[in-house]
Amino acid sequence: MTPANGTQVRAGVFGLLGSGNLGNDGSLEAVLGYLRDRHPEVSVDALCGGPEAVTARYGIPATRLHWYRGEYRTASRAGAVVGKGLGKLVDVFRTAAWVRGHDVVIVPGMGVLEATLPLRPWGFPYSLFLLCAAGRLFGTRVALVGVGAAPIGNRATRTLVRWSGRLAAYRSYRDAPSRDAMRAMGVDTARDEVYPDVAFSLPAPQASPSLDPPGRVCVGVMAFHGSDDDRARAEEIHRRYLDGTTGFVRALVEDGRQVRLVTGDDVDASVVEAILGAVDSPLVTVAEAASLADVMKEMAAADSVVATRYHNLICALKAGTPTIALSYAAKSDALMARMGLAAYCHPAREVDTDRLLEQFRTLERNAADVRLTLTERNQDAVRLLDRQFTALTAALFPTADHAHAHAPRETP
Repeated sequence: MTPANGTQVRAGVFGLLGSGNLGNDGSLEAVLGYLRDRHPEVSVDALCGGPEAVTARYGIPATRLHWYRGEYRTASRAGAVVGKGLGKLVDVFRTAAWVRGHDVVIVPGMGVLEATLPLRPWGFPYSLFLLCAAGRLFGTRVALVGVGAAPIGNRATRTLVRWSGRLAAYRSYRDAPSRDAMRAMGVDTARDEVYPDVAFSLPAPQASPSLDPPGRVCVGVMAFHGSDDDRARAEEIHRRYLDGTTGFVRALVEDGRQVRLVTGDDVDASVVEAILGAVDSPLVTVAEAASLADVMKEMAAADSVVATRYHNLICALKAGTPTIALSYAAKSDALMARMGLAAYCHPAREVDTDRLLEQFRTLERNAADVRLTLTERNQDAVRLLDRQFTALTAALFPTADHAHAHAPRETP
């Protein structure tokens, strides 16, 4: 596919990709699958947090998102403060130059319009604003595809997010609360659609008999410290989460259950170490997951899952495994409701071991019905995402030959 002037269409992908967060990388993988399936002639590269990892894993050229390499380290010395400040200025021109070299830029999924985790306005929100502003300036279509959004308390962050949304050429959301949040922030969402998270388009793991004894439980853990508005209580929130989760793991082990600890980001290693230190048992093991596909395989091999990270939940639900969400934001509640499991949410800020065990036992008693529900809901998600990608083609590649494009399928 080429534009009218005969040159190859150039598409970029943008975000904190290749930086150790498996959910972000899974969203990238889903969008790359769409581009390779429906638009194989398009040239693709990335502006991202971990360019070396993205190139090695996905085989596309990648450029570092920030000029200053210490962007995500705390700047306590004068040199670091100056470096960060200078980097913000340099990134204006670097981002503009990168955007200008593309016809289309896709921000693949991720919670790029939310602050449900600690976030500084001059970090990623600033980078996203530069991207969207440059896209509007140079006529490059910027698409926020299946992204997450949430109400934001910090005024500077909220302003950057609002203008990023307004300047984007295309927006879709992974749940209705995300669209509602953007509308409340002053973005016209009348034409914006809601679809399942793009990671639901990834292939489900092949069913294979587990070599483990029956009864294994996957516990997806997270270095959870509350939201951006909870900074003053961050350590208290983390301690409560860790104590409750550790108590749950200990109770499972006392019942003779195998427990598999699963993470979704490099920062979660500290929680794994804390649980292993508190529950010294050969029944507790740690998954070595390098991709969302690896996480999905772990979830598929378990009888049940209790997980915190949003994309750990997606992996478990996609695998059709009965799941409880340790919910830390509206996005988790919305996801569980979409998949028919609204009754199986538990607040991450207030993990009550006894109540969690009661929910867990109810889940296991109802496991057969839960699996049937997940099979139906996963089929719906695949059909809806087929429509999402068809709509994306119409919005971003209007000159494409659609003769071989996938026709949208009606949902029941």
